[in-house]
Amino acid sequence: MSGPRIRDAVTAALVSMGVTVKDCGLASTPAMFMITITVDDAMNCDGAIQITASHHPWFRNGLKFFTPGGGLEGEDIAALLELAQGGKFSAAPGGTAENVDYMSAYAAGLRQMITDACGENPLAGLHIIVDAGNGVGGFYATQVLAPLGADIAGSQFLDPDGRFPNHIPNPENGDAMASVCAAVTAAGADLGVIFDTDVDRAGLVDGAGREINRNRLIAMAAALALETCPGGTIVTDSVTSDGLKLFIESLGGHHRRYKRGYKNVIDEAIRLNRAGIPSPLAMETSGHAAFRENRFLDDGAYLATKLIIKAAQLKRQGKTLDSLIENLKEPAESLEFRFSIIDPDFRAVGERVLEDFKQTAARKGWPLAPDNDTSEGVRLSFDEGWLLLRVSVHDPVMPLNIESDKEGGCGEMIERVQRFFEEQAALVMPEGF
Repeated sequence: MSGPRIRDAVTAALVSMGVTVKDCGLASTPAMFMITITVDDAMNCDGAIQITASHHPWFRNGLKFFTPGGGLEGEDIAALLELAQGGKFSAAPGGTAENVDYMSAYAAGLRQMITDACGENPLAGLHIIVDAGNGVGGFYATQVLAPLGADIAGSQFLDPDGRFPNHIPNPENGDAMASVCAAVTAAGADLGVIFDTDVDRAGLVDGAGREINRNRLIAMAAALALETCPGGTIVTDSVTSDGLKLFIESLGGHHRRYKRGYKNVIDEAIRLNRAGIPSPLAMETSGHAAFRENRFLDDGAYLATKLIIKAAQLKRQGKTLDSLIENLKEPAESLEFRFSIIDPDFRAVGERVLEDFKQTAARKGWPLAPDNDTSEGVRLSFDEGWLLLRVSVHDPVMPLNIESDKEGGCGEMIERVQRFFEEQAALVMPEGF
């Protein structure tokens, strides 16, 4: 595996320039940000570097950089690369390296959140399954839930293994979600939690073995966020449902769809707050959830902790976590097609296709969604539902998301727009479209 090799290279480089390096071992990405703001003489770090490939194969390992101000942006990384290429560094004395255990302190902070909200032995009587997918999230079962009285029997894949022998640690992956859903059902548990590899994302499963993901998970998180920020604006990515928008508005909140990419969503929420528009939550459908109260850090363990606190409180009232979203209107159908772009300059091609799609919609009287100007791509609203065409953030692909409130509605919308896509020579038609 490449992790130890990269760690040793980073450590040696920093030590050679007089830096004190604290090796946290296996740790979550959110914890590596938190270590930069921990008021503790034993830590007191000016920055942090996380080595992770996320849910990708081990050979795609990379570095994430944090300062007390948050994660570095793209322009910051570009500046670092330029400095590195210049090679204008000189050795400095005094550098050291030591092993430290920060994850225990991080886990203790999550336990404190739960006891502050629910009292002593707060999780007694709750059976919670944790699926870490052989990433680093196993600590959550053994160091957070079990010490507070939760029954974690049936939890799975808690031991880290970068080969991911059981399933990809990704709450969006169908096999991963099916695995944790089956584990919850088999154990008769109250709740299941699944993390991605480095625990900046999470998904949940209810006691009936149904996944709480995407729109459902955002709705739950929004319900919690709006409890302490009445009338606040919830920022999401562009592919969230109309039902979610109505749900947020039913709670007195406002919904702002924005660009895909968790940093885009987080940055928009930060911008709104600076403009005097209270925004307590930024959340992408992939499971990245960032609460204002937690410095807009996307932390899957923090999200899970917030929801488990609520589950414990509701259980004392004879209710389940599902009651939070009992008024959420869910679509009858939802589909996604991914059109490959064959031109190397895929972003420019994608933008041209989007403009053509927008002009075609105007000619044919296809109505733009009311909030199309606040999100990416082109979103159309029909009586049957909605569809959104956009350019992928990273890949030469144009995803087309379609959602309908009635059976057969997606097919009706496809029939309306199919000819447009058949005439796009730069796009490869996906199977089944």
